[in-house]
Amino acid sequence: MDTLYLKDEEIAQLVTVPETIDVLDRVFRDQAAGAAINNPRNRLRMPGATLHFMAGAVPGYFGYKTYTSAAGRLQFFFFLFSENTDLVAMMEANTLGQIRTGAASGLATRVLANPEASEAVLFGTGWQAQTQLLAIDAVRQLNRVWLVNRDPKRREAFIQKMQPQVKAKLEAATSAEQAVGSSQIITTITNSRDPVVLGKWLQPGTHINAAGGNLLLRREVDDDTVLRANQVVVDSIEQSKIEAGEFLGVIESGRRHWEDFVELRDVVAGIKPGRSSPADITFFKSLGLAIEDVAIAKVVYERAVKEGLGRRVTA
Repeated sequence: MDTLYLKDEEIAQLVTVPETIDVLDRVFRDQAAGAAINNPRNRLRMPGATLHFMAGAVPGYFGYKTYTSAAGRLQFFFFLFSENTDLVAMMEANTLGQIRTGAASGLATRVLANPEASEAVLFGTGWQAQTQLLAIDAVRQLNRVWLVNRDPKRREAFIQKMQPQVKAKLEAATSAEQAVGSSQIITTITNSRDPVVLGKWLQPGTHINAAGGNLLLRREVDDDTVLRANQVVVDSIEQSKIEAGEFLGVIESGRRHWEDFVELRDVVAGIKPGRSSPADITFFKSLGLAIEDVAIAKVVYERAVKEGLGRRVTA
Protein backbone atom coordinates (compact mmCIF):
# COMPACT_ATOMS: atom_id res chain seq x y z
CA MET A 1 0.00 0.00 0.00
CA ASP A 2 0.99 3.64 -0.44
CA THR A 3 1.86 5.65 2.67
CA LEU A 4 2.05 9.43 2.86
CA TYR A 5 5.45 10.80 3.87
CA LEU A 6 5.54 14.30 5.37
CA LYS A 7 8.56 16.44 6.15
CA ASP A 8 8.93 18.93 9.01
CA GLU A 9 8.47 21.97 6.77
CA GLU A 10 5.19 20.56 5.41
CA ILE A 11 3.88 19.88 8.91
CA ALA A 12 4.63 23.50 9.84
CA GLN A 13 2.33 24.59 7.00
CA LEU A 14 -0.55 22.39 8.12
CA VAL A 15 -1.13 23.17 11.79
CA THR A 16 -0.63 26.17 14.11
CA VAL A 17 0.06 26.30 17.82
CA PRO A 18 -3.25 28.02 18.80
CA GLU A 19 -5.40 25.46 16.99
CA THR A 20 -3.28 22.62 18.40
CA ILE A 21 -4.28 23.78 21.88
CA ASP A 22 -7.87 22.94 20.93
CA VAL A 23 -6.75 19.61 19.44
CA LEU A 24 -5.14 18.67 22.76
CA ASP A 25 -8.20 19.85 24.66
CA ARG A 26 -10.28 17.33 22.70
CA VAL A 27 -7.84 14.45 23.09
CA PHE A 28 -7.55 14.93 26.87
CA ARG A 29 -11.35 14.93 27.09
CA ASP A 30 -11.32 11.72 25.06
CA GLN A 31 -8.74 10.25 27.43
CA ALA A 32 -10.88 11.16 30.45
CA ALA A 33 -13.81 9.39 28.78
CA GLY A 34 -11.71 6.29 28.02
CA ALA A 35 -11.66 6.90 24.26
CA ALA A 36 -7.94 7.73 24.01
CA ILE A 37 -5.19 5.47 25.33
CA ASN A 38 -1.64 6.46 26.23
CA ASN A 39 1.42 4.28 26.79
CA PRO A 40 4.27 5.90 28.74
CA ARG A 41 7.60 6.49 27.02
CA ASN A 42 10.07 3.60 27.03
CA ARG A 43 13.81 3.98 26.60
CA LEU A 44 16.36 1.48 25.33
CA ARG A 45 19.86 2.54 26.33
CA MET A 46 23.10 1.47 24.71
CA PRO A 47 26.61 2.84 25.24
CA GLY A 48 26.52 6.36 23.79
CA ALA A 49 22.96 6.27 22.43
CA THR A 50 19.31 5.88 23.45
CA LEU A 51 16.19 4.80 21.56
CA HIS A 52 12.96 6.37 22.84
CA PHE A 53 9.53 4.91 22.00
CA MET A 54 5.99 6.11 22.84
CA ALA A 55 2.62 4.93 21.53
CA GLY A 56 -1.00 5.97 21.82
CA ALA A 57 -4.47 5.71 20.32
CA VAL A 58 -7.23 8.26 19.64
CA PRO A 59 -10.61 7.73 17.99
CA GLY A 60 -9.94 6.47 14.46
CA TYR A 61 -6.14 6.25 14.66
CA PHE A 62 -3.23 4.92 16.61
CA GLY A 63 0.47 5.44 16.23
CA TYR A 64 3.88 5.77 17.75
CA LYS A 65 6.78 8.17 17.88
CA THR A 66 10.34 6.96 18.03
CA TYR A 67 13.49 8.98 18.33
CA THR A 68 17.17 8.50 18.97
CA SER A 69 19.57 10.59 20.97
CA ALA A 70 23.34 10.39 20.76
CA ALA A 71 26.04 12.98 21.44
CA GLY A 72 23.43 15.72 21.70
CA ARG A 73 21.84 14.85 18.34
CA LEU A 74 18.20 13.80 18.12
CA GLN A 75 16.16 12.35 15.26
CA PHE A 76 12.35 12.08 15.51
CA PHE A 77 9.89 10.06 13.41
CA PHE A 78 6.17 9.37 13.77
CA PHE A 79 4.11 6.52 12.30
CA LEU A 80 0.32 6.89 11.99
CA PHE A 81 -2.04 3.94 11.50
CA SER A 82 -5.74 3.97 10.74
CA GLU A 83 -8.05 1.97 13.01
CA ASN A 84 -8.05 -0.85 10.42
CA THR A 85 -4.23 -1.07 10.89
CA ASP A 86 -3.16 0.54 7.60
CA LEU A 87 0.03 2.59 7.88
CA VAL A 88 -1.35 5.84 6.45
CA ALA A 89 1.50 8.24 7.19
CA MET A 90 5.14 8.52 8.19
CA MET A 91 6.28 11.90 9.41
CA GLU A 92 9.41 13.68 10.44
CA ALA A 93 8.52 14.60 14.00
CA ASN A 94 10.79 17.42 15.14
CA THR A 95 8.22 20.10 14.32
CA LEU A 96 5.36 17.87 15.46
CA GLY A 97 6.94 17.60 18.90
CA GLN A 98 7.79 21.28 19.10
CA ILE A 99 4.20 22.29 18.37
CA ARG A 100 2.62 19.80 20.76
CA THR A 101 4.97 20.66 23.63
CA GLY A 102 4.10 24.34 23.36
CA ALA A 103 0.40 23.62 22.95
CA ALA A 104 0.35 21.47 26.11
CA SER A 105 1.64 24.42 28.15
CA GLY A 106 -0.92 26.61 26.43
CA LEU A 107 -3.75 24.27 27.37
CA ALA A 108 -2.59 24.04 30.98
CA THR A 109 -2.29 27.83 31.13
CA ARG A 110 -5.79 28.21 29.72
CA VAL A 111 -7.38 26.00 32.39
CA LEU A 112 -5.14 26.89 35.36
CA ALA A 113 -3.80 30.46 35.11
CA ASN A 114 -5.74 33.44 36.42
CA PRO A 115 -7.87 34.85 33.59
CA GLU A 116 -6.57 38.40 34.19
CA ALA A 117 -2.88 37.42 34.09
CA SER A 118 -1.01 40.19 32.28
CA GLU A 119 2.70 39.42 32.72
CA ALA A 120 4.68 36.24 32.16
CA VAL A 121 8.26 35.06 32.28
CA LEU A 122 9.85 32.49 29.99
CA PHE A 123 13.01 30.64 31.00
CA GLY A 124 14.84 29.53 27.87
CA THR A 125 15.07 31.07 24.40
CA GLY A 126 15.83 28.01 22.30
CA TRP A 127 13.88 26.32 19.52
CA GLN A 128 11.32 24.78 21.88
CA ALA A 129 10.77 28.13 23.60
CA GLN A 130 9.23 29.55 20.43
CA THR A 131 6.05 27.47 20.66
CA GLN A 132 5.86 27.92 24.43
CA LEU A 133 5.69 31.68 23.84
CA LEU A 134 3.15 31.37 21.04
CA ALA A 135 0.94 29.20 23.23
CA ILE A 136 0.81 31.33 26.35
CA ASP A 137 0.36 34.45 24.21
CA ALA A 138 -2.62 32.79 22.50
CA VAL A 139 -4.55 31.97 25.69
CA ARG A 140 -4.05 35.16 27.72
CA GLN A 141 -4.01 38.89 26.98
CA LEU A 142 -0.44 39.48 28.10
CA ASN A 143 1.13 42.92 28.20
CA ARG A 144 4.67 41.66 28.63
CA VAL A 145 6.77 38.50 28.67
CA TRP A 146 10.13 38.62 30.44
CA LEU A 147 12.85 36.42 28.95
CA VAL A 148 15.49 34.74 31.09
CA ASN A 149 18.53 33.31 29.33
CA ARG A 150 22.26 33.26 30.11
CA ASP A 151 23.26 34.19 26.56
CA PRO A 152 22.34 37.84 25.74
CA LYS A 153 22.97 37.39 22.01
CA ARG A 154 20.71 34.36 21.81
CA ARG A 155 18.04 36.15 23.82
CA GLU A 156 18.16 39.19 21.55
CA ALA A 157 17.92 37.00 18.44
CA PHE A 158 14.87 35.32 19.98
CA ILE A 159 13.22 38.68 20.62
CA GLN A 160 13.88 39.85 17.06
CA LYS A 161 12.38 36.68 15.61
CA MET A 162 9.38 36.26 17.90
CA GLN A 163 8.23 39.84 18.64
CA PRO A 164 6.34 40.16 15.30
CA GLN A 165 4.48 36.92 16.06
CA VAL A 166 3.01 37.80 19.48
CA LYS A 167 0.88 40.51 21.07
CA ALA A 168 2.88 40.79 24.27
CA LYS A 169 5.98 42.96 24.49
CA LEU A 170 9.13 40.84 24.87
CA GLU A 171 11.78 42.13 27.24
CA ALA A 172 15.04 40.77 28.62
CA ALA A 173 14.88 40.17 32.36
CA THR A 174 17.69 41.67 34.39
CA SER A 175 16.88 39.42 37.34
CA ALA A 176 15.16 36.01 37.34
CA GLU A 177 13.82 36.64 40.84
CA GLN A 178 12.36 40.01 39.88
CA ALA A 179 10.79 38.64 36.69
CA VAL A 180 9.17 35.75 38.57
CA GLY A 181 7.94 38.03 41.31
CA SER A 182 6.18 40.34 38.86
CA SER A 183 4.66 37.61 36.67
CA GLN A 184 1.45 35.64 36.97
CA ILE A 185 2.56 32.94 34.48
CA ILE A 186 5.97 31.25 34.63
CA THR A 187 7.15 28.85 31.93
CA THR A 188 10.41 26.92 31.97
CA ILE A 189 11.78 25.18 28.88
CA THR A 190 15.39 24.45 29.72
CA ASN A 191 17.59 21.38 30.09
CA SER A 192 18.80 22.44 33.52
CA ARG A 193 19.70 19.89 36.18
CA ASP A 194 19.38 22.55 38.88
CA PRO A 195 16.30 24.66 39.64
CA VAL A 196 15.95 27.89 37.69
CA VAL A 197 12.81 28.89 39.64
CA LEU A 198 12.67 29.01 43.44
CA GLY A 199 9.46 28.73 45.39
CA LYS A 200 10.32 31.68 47.64
CA TRP A 201 10.07 33.97 44.60
CA LEU A 202 6.43 33.06 43.84
CA GLN A 203 3.57 35.45 44.43
CA PRO A 204 0.02 34.30 45.27
CA GLY A 205 -2.00 33.54 42.15
CA THR A 206 0.94 32.38 40.06
CA HIS A 207 0.76 29.56 37.52
CA ILE A 208 3.90 27.60 36.56
CA ASN A 209 4.52 25.40 33.51
CA ALA A 210 7.61 23.19 33.82
CA ALA A 211 8.15 21.76 30.35
CA GLY A 212 11.89 21.31 29.83
CA GLY A 213 12.79 18.10 31.63
CA ASN A 214 11.66 14.51 31.17
CA LEU A 215 14.45 12.78 33.08
CA LEU A 216 14.79 12.22 36.83
CA LEU A 217 18.16 13.99 36.85
CA ARG A 218 16.62 17.26 35.61
CA ARG A 219 14.61 19.68 37.73
CA GLU A 220 13.66 23.20 36.67
CA VAL A 221 11.97 24.17 39.95
CA ASP A 222 12.90 23.49 43.57
CA ASP A 223 11.02 21.48 46.19
CA ASP A 224 9.53 24.65 47.66
CA THR A 225 7.79 25.42 44.35
CA VAL A 226 6.06 22.04 44.39
CA LEU A 227 5.21 22.33 48.08
CA ARG A 228 3.75 25.83 47.74
CA ALA A 229 1.47 24.82 44.88
CA ASN A 230 -2.18 24.49 45.89
CA GLN A 231 -2.73 22.23 42.89
CA VAL A 232 -0.11 20.12 41.11
CA VAL A 233 -1.24 18.93 37.68
CA VAL A 234 0.66 16.46 35.50
CA ASP A 235 -0.02 15.09 32.04
CA SER A 236 0.53 11.56 33.38
CA ILE A 237 1.10 10.35 36.93
CA GLU A 238 2.41 7.03 35.61
CA GLN A 239 4.98 8.75 33.42
CA SER A 240 5.86 11.26 36.15
CA LYS A 241 6.97 8.44 38.42
CA ILE A 242 9.80 7.58 36.04
CA GLU A 243 10.58 10.95 34.43
CA ALA A 244 9.72 13.95 36.65
CA GLY A 245 12.82 15.02 38.58
CA GLU A 246 10.90 17.90 40.16
CA PHE A 247 8.95 15.43 42.32
CA LEU A 248 11.73 13.12 43.42
CA GLY A 249 12.67 14.96 46.61
CA VAL A 250 9.17 15.76 47.84
CA ILE A 251 7.89 12.22 47.20
CA GLU A 252 10.84 10.42 48.79
CA SER A 253 10.70 12.67 51.86
CA GLY A 254 6.96 12.08 52.26
CA ARG A 255 6.09 15.78 51.99
CA ARG A 256 3.96 15.07 48.92
CA HIS A 257 2.25 11.90 47.71
CA TRP A 258 1.24 10.80 44.23
CA GLU A 259 -2.36 10.83 45.40
CA ASP A 260 -2.03 14.60 45.86
CA PHE A 261 -1.51 15.15 42.12
CA VAL A 262 -4.16 15.58 39.43
CA GLU A 263 -3.91 14.62 35.76
CA LEU A 264 -4.54 17.25 33.12
CA ARG A 265 -7.26 15.16 31.46
CA ASP A 266 -9.42 15.37 34.60
CA VAL A 267 -9.03 19.14 34.90
CA VAL A 268 -9.80 19.71 31.20
CA ALA A 269 -12.87 17.44 31.43
CA GLY A 270 -14.09 19.14 34.62
CA ILE A 271 -13.82 15.96 36.68
CA LYS A 272 -11.38 17.51 39.15
CA PRO A 273 -10.75 21.16 40.02
CA GLY A 274 -7.79 23.16 38.80
CA ARG A 275 -7.68 26.60 40.36
CA SER A 276 -9.99 27.09 43.35
CA SER A 277 -9.26 30.77 44.03
CA PRO A 278 -7.38 33.70 42.46
CA ALA A 279 -4.72 33.38 45.18
CA ASP A 280 -3.93 29.73 44.41
CA ILE A 281 -0.52 28.77 43.08
CA THR A 282 -0.91 26.16 40.36
CA PHE A 283 1.83 23.98 38.89
CA PHE A 284 1.81 21.95 35.67
CA LYS A 285 4.49 19.40 34.90
CA SER A 286 4.62 18.57 31.19
CA LEU A 287 6.43 15.43 30.07
CA GLY A 288 4.83 14.93 26.66
CA LEU A 289 2.37 12.14 25.90
CA ALA A 290 1.97 9.91 22.87
CA ILE A 291 -1.74 10.69 22.56
CA GLU A 292 -0.78 14.33 21.98
CA ASP A 293 1.39 13.28 19.04
CA VAL A 294 -1.30 10.99 17.61
CA ALA A 295 -4.00 13.65 17.88
CA ILE A 296 -1.90 16.23 16.06
CA ALA A 297 -0.68 13.71 13.48
CA LYS A 298 -4.31 12.87 12.70
CA VAL A 299 -5.06 16.52 11.91
CA VAL A 300 -1.84 16.92 9.92
CA TYR A 301 -2.47 13.78 7.87
CA GLU A 302 -6.08 14.59 7.01
CA ARG A 303 -5.17 18.14 5.98
CA ALA A 304 -2.20 16.95 3.94
CA VAL A 305 -4.45 14.58 1.98
CA LYS A 306 -6.94 17.36 1.35
CA GLU A 307 -4.28 19.87 0.27
CA GLY A 308 -2.11 17.47 -1.68
CA LEU A 309 1.02 17.84 0.43
CA GLY A 310 3.64 15.16 1.00
CA ARG A 311 4.69 12.32 -1.22
CA ARG A 312 3.49 8.76 -1.54
CA VAL A 313 5.88 5.92 -0.71
CA THR A 314 5.40 2.17 -0.79
CA ALA A 315 5.52 0.79 2.73
